[in-house]
Parts: sequence; structure tokens; C-alpha cells
Amino acid sequence: MNETVIAIDGPAGSGKSTVARAVAQKLGLAHLDTGAMYRSVALAALRKGVETTDADAMAKLAKKTHVYVGPDGVFVDGVDSTEAIRTEEVTKAVTAAASNPRVREVMVERQRTWITNNGGGVLEGRDIGTVVCPGATVKGYLVADAEVRAQRRAAEHGDAVANDMRRRDRADSTREASPLMRADDAVEIDTTNLSIDEVVDVVVGLVP
Repeated sequence: MNETVIAIDGPAGSGKSTVARAVAQKLGLAHLDTGAMYRSVALAALRKGVETTDADAMAKLAKKTHVYVGPDGVFVDGVDSTEAIRTEEVTKAVTAAASNPRVREVMVERQRTWITNNGGGVLEGRDIGTVVCPGATVKGYLVADAEVRAQRRAAEHGDAVANDMRRRDRADSTREASPLMRADDAVEIDTTNLSIDEVVDVVVGLVP
């Protein structure tokens, strides 16, 4: 693998998104929020009346839903959904979507294609270093105190998302398909008492 791929995994509120964007900007790399992709599929299901627990229907929906996640926002089937994917309704629905092995299969394939098309990049999520790109150049696993994570989540996306954080933590960590876990060769970074700049410096410092 010639391209530089930086995998940033960790639970909600650990600082993944802010750190990933800053690292990408600092190194001149593309950035992908893979969580937004799963939220987009959940949103598409809500919009089209597809039951998120219907594994077959969700797999078909994932394949035909056009999802764009980029610097100018998130678009689902051509509709700007940057704010819509962060609603309480989507936050509750995304767990079933993200737990569906066939949905993950579709998204992982798209994420790997994204890496190829961009010649590498910074990807954030739950399974980047373990499943999406096990051969990533750098693997960072961000953690933080649960209370601090909840406060950050509330500041970013509101109380509804913050209140649902613990449920998603449990679901993400215990699901059978690509559970949230630290890759054996990932560097764990506790962001509880670190500034964003300090965390970014740690990640950038890991790049060969």
C-alpha cells in the first residue's frame, strides 16, 4: 500500500471527527466520516418507510442509496442531509442499520473505493483499523471519560444525541458485525485532558 491511510477509531465523543478533519487538513489529505455514511442509510430508510430491522430490505436500500460525504456536506440521493442525519430519530435508527452485516459490506466496499480514488486519506469510524483498512499507515484509537464524551456530544449535536451515547456505545461494542474495538497495532490516545491540537500532534507524529 503506497498511499497514506490514517485510521481513527473510537466511541462517540472521543474527538474523532474534529481530530480527523484537523489531521487531514494539516497533512493535505482527504477526510471521510464513515459514521455519516451509516446515518445516511438510516435516514434513507426513514424517508422511504423501510423498517431498519428488516435485514434484507436494508441491504437492498444500502446498495441503491447514493451517499456523498464530503467537505461541502452530506448528500443522500442528491438531497443535502448534513443536518438531517444528526436528528434524534436518525440516531436511534442508525444502530440497526450499522449492525446489519450486509449494510456494512456495502459501506466498507465504498469506503475502500474512496481510499483508492483519493490515494489514501484520513478515515474515522468504529472499524477502520480492524476491518476497512487493516493495513493502514497509522491507526489511532481515541478514548475519553464517558462524562466528558457526553458533554462534547451535547455541544456538537445537542442533548438528544448525547443522551443516546451510552446505548450506542453498548450496541457498537457488542454487535457481531465489525464491533467497535481497538486494533492490536493501534495507538490508544486518551483525549480526556488533551486539547484538539495536542491530539492532532500525537496522530501526526505517528506518520512515518
